[in-house]
Amino acid sequence: MSKSDIFEKLTGIFQDVFDDGDITISETTTAAEIDGWDSLTHITLLATVEEEFGVKFSMKAVQHLQNVGELAELIAEGLQ
Repeated sequence: MSKSDIFEKLTGIFQDVFDDGDITISETTTAAEIDGWDSLTHITLLATVEEEFGVKFSMKAVQHLQNVGELAELIAEGLQ
């Protein structure tokens, strides 16, 4: 799966989880930039990403994520 495919799928996931069809994401998007992205929504987002992409993340891997680009890299690694 290409990086653009990952971002396309991630965009849909973000729009669903945050119930906002206008959300757009980029590699530099952070939690502070998206209304409603709190710790509970973060868990929901990660669980949805794992389910939709068929990957599993370790707590160690996700606890240091800084932005959506790093999440996309983690997804790509999990798909290999």
